[in-house]
Amino acid sequence: MGNDISKTKGPPAQRRLSLGFFSNRRVSITQRLGHSAVFSRPVGPDGRPPDPNPLQPPDHTDTPPALISVFLPEFPQRTLPGPEHFKILGFIAKGSYGPILKVKDFFKEKTYAVKVLPKSDILKHGVLEQSKEEVIIQRQLKHPFIHNLQDCWQTQRHLFLMCDYCSTGDLYTCWLLKGQFREDEVRLFAAELGSALGFLHDLGIIHRDVKMENILLSDQGHLRLSDFGLAQRLKRGGRAFTICGTIQYMAPEVLSGGPYNHAADWWSFGVMLFSLVTGKFPVPAEPDHIIMLKKVKDFPYILPETFSSALISLLTELLCKTPVNRLRNLECLKMQAFFRGTSFDSLILQKTPVKVILELRTHPDWPAKALRGLSLDIFDDFDCDKIFHSASTPTELSPTLATMDLSLATEQMTGQC
Repeated sequence: MGNDISKTKGPPAQRRLSLGFFSNRRVSITQRLGHSAVFSRPVGPDGRPPDPNPLQPPDHTDTPPALISVFLPEFPQRTLPGPEHFKILGFIAKGSYGPILKVKDFFKEKTYAVKVLPKSDILKHGVLEQSKEEVIIQRQLKHPFIHNLQDCWQTQRHLFLMCDYCSTGDLYTCWLLKGQFREDEVRLFAAELGSALGFLHDLGIIHRDVKMENILLSDQGHLRLSDFGLAQRLKRGGRAFTICGTIQYMAPEVLSGGPYNHAADWWSFGVMLFSLVTGKFPVPAEPDHIIMLKKVKDFPYILPETFSSALISLLTELLCKTPVNRLRNLECLKMQAFFRGTSFDSLILQKTPVKVILELRTHPDWPAKALRGLSLDIFDDFDCDKIFHSASTPTELSPTLATMDLSLATEQMTGQC
């Protein structure tokens, strides 16, 4: 978790929003345009939808043990840390179910990002198992190019997920400022993200929401793949069917309703690289995944002749519309001519600060691009003391936000969180 915001490029109708945890509630596809969202109900191994969650949203009559036990063992029960331990420094994000806060841990002398999730919302929207799955997956992930989960716990009415704080922001903000990246700059990004995907897939995990907004940046400008809210454990040879992700990045087999596998992540990876080097998405987002599927199938994904033949070859293989013929593993990525002379050793890749990222971070337009036209006014009435012991005031809020659900924020302009 770090400085990431809802994605806006163009008129409001084209805004791309990002949700960490998401809901299966019935909202229009137009509302979900660009969201990290599910477009159809999940399908089990037998091809049938799973049984609906029998849990109902808690009310004030629920007993604490019931509210706690359903979130065990993934979320250990703890009391709220006191002000001598944690202090809220500001907001990083307005997530789909609650804020992501910038928090100082005085004991460890470190700053973290803490996602705060009201249990009532988790149960109300039927994402209990999904929230637990995110924790189960992230606990397995210790990799230099993955945003690692540091801790998680629960109190009577809230869940807390604590990750490293990435002060340099996200790759999408850099893209908005830069427009297009040079091939040598993209080569480093591709090597780092490819290493992260290879690691995930070897563990039997599919991310399902690879995009620039989910690429946070370290203090030295290196990549950290984040947001595992849509991730799923999927063994090699396994199949998934849920239409989910961010629509501009979805592989054709995902848009069509499956079956799909880890190759879908490599398609999203290809879309991201295509956008970084050309300055625009290959296919603009459509409000309906059927229309989007047709356009994705029809689009030639041809790069300008000014690009190197090695880059054109790489993107052609990543954006192959037939999954079995697509470049879909790290070993094949390493053998691409585009990476000739490039080391995939994480220590070597991280040895030198990423100059282009650090220069962009000091750009005078950075705060405005990071906010994407959003305002902190919607947080004016947010009471941090209700979930954390803190002396924070609205004047102490961080100037940048992360993944914001604009539709939810618009509905809550009264200041309610």
